[in-house]
Amino acid sequence: MAKYLLLKHYRGAPASVNDVPMEQWTPEEVSAHVQYMRDFAARLESTGEFVGEQALSPEGTFVRYDGEGRPPVTDGPFAETKDLIAGWMVIDVENYERALELAGELSAAPGAGGKPIHEWLEVRPAYGEPSVVTE
Repeated sequence: MAKYLLLKHYRGAPASVNDVPMEQWTPEEVSAHVQYMRDFAARLESTGEFVGEQALSPEGTFVRYDGEGRPPVTDGPFAETKDLIAGWMVIDVENYERALELAGELSAAPGAGGKPIHEWLEVRPAYGEPSVVTE
C-alpha cells in the first residue's frame, strides 16, 4: 500500500469545467457537495483506503524561524495567493493508478447547478512512497 495526498485547491489549479466559486452556490448545492465528500470518504473507510481528510479555511500565516531566543517571523495571511488549499485527503492505496482513479472520482463532486465540478486535484505521494512521474 502507498499513501497519497489529494489536494483540493481554492485557487492555483487550472479552472474546473463547472467554475463557479463556492460562495456563489446555493445552500443546497454546498450541502450536496459536502455530502458527496462524506460519502466518498465513508466508502474509502469501508475498503481500508481512507487515512484522513480535512477542509481548510482560506486564511493562513507563513511562519519561519528567526534565530535562537527570537520569536518566529510571521507574514500573512495572503488570501490573494495563487495557491490556496481548500482541503486535503490522505489515501492508502495499492498503487499510483488507484490514486489517480480515486482523484478522478473525487473531481466529480457536484457544484453549481448540481453538476460535477470536474475540478483539478493534485495527487502527491507521501515521501518515500513509490510514485510514477509522467512527462
